Amino acid sequence: MIKHRAARILGRVTVYLIAAAALVWVFHDAEWAKLGKNIIGLNWWWAAAGIVFDTLSYVSHGYRWRLLLMPLGEISTLRTTQAVYSGLFINEVLPMHIGEIGRGYLVSRWMAKPIVAMIPSMALERLFDGIWLAAGLGLTAIFVPLPRKLLRAGDFFGLVILTLTGAALYFTSRKRRQRPAARTGWIWRSKALSGLGRFLNRLEDGLRSIGFSRFSTAAFFVSLMLLGLQTVSFWFIMKAYGLGLSFWAGAAVCLIVHFGTVLPNTPGYLGIYQLFCVLGLTLFGVGKTAAAGFSIAAYVLLTIPLWVIGLLALGQSGTTLAAMRAKIKNLGVRA
Repeated sequence: MIKHRAARILGRVTVYLIAAAALVWVFHDAEWAKLGKNIIGLNWWWAAAGIVFDTLSYVSHGYRWRLLLMPLGEISTLRTTQAVYSGLFINEVLPMHIGEIGRGYLVSRWMAKPIVAMIPSMALERLFDGIWLAAGLGLTAIFVPLPRKLLRAGDFFGLVILTLTGAALYFTSRKRRQRPAARTGWIWRSKALSGLGRFLNRLEDGLRSIGFSRFSTAAFFVSLMLLGLQTVSFWFIMKAYGLGLSFWAGAAVCLIVHFGTVLPNTPGYLGIYQLFCVLGLTLFGVGKTAAAGFSIAAYVLLTIPLWVIGLLALGQSGTTLAAMRAKIKNLGVRA
């Protein structure tokens, strides 16, 4: 128990140290006077357009989730979008992407279903996102030259997504087998393995229930719309900041930021978001100071509306952040 707690604390401290090191690298040689001038000179019309498109992307996220939840029952897009924003707000204040569990918990309450029943739809969301991210990187590489290391990383990512897609197709399409009531042998007497087996069985059942329906097909293409809205939003913020990059260069930087923030880390991806913004922009000849300033401008412009809407969404959800945090801890996840 003590070793487990120490490992958890060490992991969290390591994540924060990496984020702090990223921020130090981003700003250590920036020209602060020029950086501040660039931020003050924002074009607020383009900034407002970027915020609107970013908001629409989360509404499309809620609509997509509603489509994937159809086999479980009816729920409105307003409710799923509320849960999405609540989860995003939790991610902004708690580390390790805990908000994903939080939004699943909210919808499970509203639909009167166990929280584990939410996981297949959320897993498919991530798979759809991965497919379109990989496709987007390939399409962007046609229009702008990308670094060889990024292309190699994209190839590896594509291979992982292809493998996961194959596994999802297999479990979705194969016939349901009658499972024995109990299994013998020392390996199945392990509580951990037994629990994992039950979880995988329920995940398989959930994927099969969603299947190849018109709802899952529609959700797949809504995922493209979601990524497109976020890419356009990011490019609009670039125009607001005065960066003269093409749409495809902006799309490449947006994809780099997406790749960099795939894994759970600090609340709101602070530090990691700025790092990958700067890395992406400098690949296209943007100076370090301009890139660092943009990373702050984009982060603030796209995060503050999320905080406001997310706080309102969570406040109207019928629960509190403290109560949800306690629930998440009861599920075995430390927030």
